[in-house]
Amino acid sequence: MANRKYIVGNWKMNGMQAQLSDIAHIAAIAAKHGGVDVGICPPITLITAAANANPDFAIGAQDCHFNEKGAHTGNVSAAMLKEAGATYTILGHSERRADHGESDADVKAKAEAVHAAGLGAIICVGETEEERDAGQAVAVVTGQLAGSFPDSANADWLTIAYEPVWAIGTGRVPEISDVEEMHGAIRAKLGELMGEGSDAVRIQYGGSMNGGNAAELLAVPNVDGGLVGGASLNAEKFGPIIEAAEAT
Repeated sequence: MANRKYIVGNWKMNGMQAQLSDIAHIAAIAAKHGGVDVGICPPITLITAAANANPDFAIGAQDCHFNEKGAHTGNVSAAMLKEAGATYTILGHSERRADHGESDADVKAKAEAVHAAGLGAIICVGETEEERDAGQAVAVVTGQLAGSFPDSANADWLTIAYEPVWAIGTGRVPEISDVEEMHGAIRAKLGELMGEGSDAVRIQYGGSMNGGNAAELLAVPNVDGGLVGGASLNAEKFGPIIEAAEAT
């Protein structure tokens, strides 16, 4: 049985109070497509307002610290995110790994902290263009997955997102055969790491997914959803992706 599709919008450092109406519009579309799980990860400044205004819609965060509290200026803990209204968070996005030097060990620690706080986690993995050109893409991604993989992981709270770094925000998308190869490799690695139950862990594709290519990408074996950037910022662009997910 195929996994239920899971479509999440990552707003990154975009969105002010005026954009709360966009989240409401997206939530309304999601409510009409009950066969798909949908959520938005706005900037932390909007989490509480978005969650309060849309109590039946899954609002998430974009990162958290692995400690519960302490001298970590500018950071927030998983418990703080939960109190703010988030029900899950993205972890290990390539922009965090590159811009903030986050290691696989950091991502693993964050995932375990998130789970302990009762939140879900979307762990991101992906290769650079140089790594792909060198024929190392699968080895890099499966290595990241193994290093970032939390203890006691299961499909109830863990999702994996494959995001080829060179495709994020560029409009470039891998060949469908490359997506199928990578998602198959991730699925096999999950089997090694987890054993029983690994097939139920959903694997999202991220990297310039939009209304025009979503149907083709979501039809690929082991593509269980999408982690969407720019195309999630308003209902006009995000709605067709949700519709495509339900159709597949």
